[in-house]
Amino acid sequence: MVRVTDVTENTPAYNAKIEVGDFIVTINGNEINDVLDYMFYIAEEKLDIEILRDGKSEHLNITKGEYDDLGLGFDSFLMDEKKSCHNQCVFCFIDQMPPNMRETLYFKDDDARLSFLHGNYVTLTNLSQHDINRIIKMKLNINVSVHTTNPELRCKMMNNRFAGEKLKYLKQMTDAGIKLNCQIVLCPTLNDGEELDRTLNDLGEMMPNIQSIAVVPVGLSKYRDGLFQLTPFTQETAVKVLDQIEAFQRKFLRKYGTRLVFPADELFLTAKREIPEAEFYEDYPQYENGVGMLRSLKDEFMDALEDAEYNNEKRCLSIATGVAAYELMKDLLDKVIKKWHNLDCKLYAIKNEFFGETITVTGLITGQDLISQLKDKPLGDTLLISSSMLRRDSDVFLDDIRVSDVEKQLGIKVVPIENNGYDLLDAVLGKEY
Repeated sequence: MVRVTDVTENTPAYNAKIEVGDFIVTINGNEINDVLDYMFYIAEEKLDIEILRDGKSEHLNITKGEYDDLGLGFDSFLMDEKKSCHNQCVFCFIDQMPPNMRETLYFKDDDARLSFLHGNYVTLTNLSQHDINRIIKMKLNINVSVHTTNPELRCKMMNNRFAGEKLKYLKQMTDAGIKLNCQIVLCPTLNDGEELDRTLNDLGEMMPNIQSIAVVPVGLSKYRDGLFQLTPFTQETAVKVLDQIEAFQRKFLRKYGTRLVFPADELFLTAKREIPEAEFYEDYPQYENGVGMLRSLKDEFMDALEDAEYNNEKRCLSIATGVAAYELMKDLLDKVIKKWHNLDCKLYAIKNEFFGETITVTGLITGQDLISQLKDKPLGDTLLISSSMLRRDSDVFLDDIRVSDVEKQLGIKVVPIENNGYDLLDAVLGKEY
């Protein structure tokens, strides 16, 4: 049961006289333990709600529109504690974080409810058969970190003796029609080569309910003392993996009408290959996994540039980006400057000294690296940064430095922008900023 902490006026719950402090015990005879139970069972038009008030059970009957909300609030969105990961994955980036950072950065989320609601990836290792039955009953499409379908290897990679046997849940869910997006964090000499062949073949056999598979190269920070020894990708190994994946794409495209498996942008950059055209990414099913982000950014930017009206005002600014995206960003800015000769825009590639220079993505740039590397550089009137550097819905970098701190240290206005080409061009041209 869950405790009510808020009742919105003029809602079905308010009209039924549910009060703050009441406990929701059951809805139509079904136990309510968390947000998924609540959302699933309030969808019906007629509800028999059992509440517990002052230690006494009471039943309330409510009639409302189908799928309408009741108007209740609870202590937390999930209605109980977020489930954490109990694995010790050899590639886990959280284990590679430096000490003395804020506590929330060390929390390993592994909650299937957040997977359904927000797209988080889960390993399945802390799920029981009861949990899987509920996922199937509620028809919850989720995202799964698979990494390998070799049970023994999965146990080794996750340092969890149950990780291999939990693979059975994949087939149970796909057989029941649950749609899954899958993720493979690829570690050279560990789950690549023949092991990657096995994993992709096994997942392909679960079609059509495997919607997409992302292959993401392992990220290695400089804080790996005492951790499992892993090998970073080189140009040669990245080329080999891309060739392997593209062979599977051709196979899946013939058999299922979809490429199904998609390599992260970082693999193309490491291999020094051109980012594919938009058709390669189909509907961008793994965009949030860094798959197709650069292609999408470029296409959006070029569309916006084609439609943009000429502006003869002089503008002087700068942009900070990660090493990985530097060449693409330079190409885009060169095209803008060619069209607007009065635009002075400096582009700076920020080396990740905080996590180590093998980390090249823009989203892991810290405030202190921005300050130390841009100090005394010509920055113009405004510095543009990607909002991916910041904690969601805040102005705080990973190292707890705020945007205002960077502004104070550099003596310049800092403007975070969303990761899309339209906002980027607007920001470069000074529109709405």
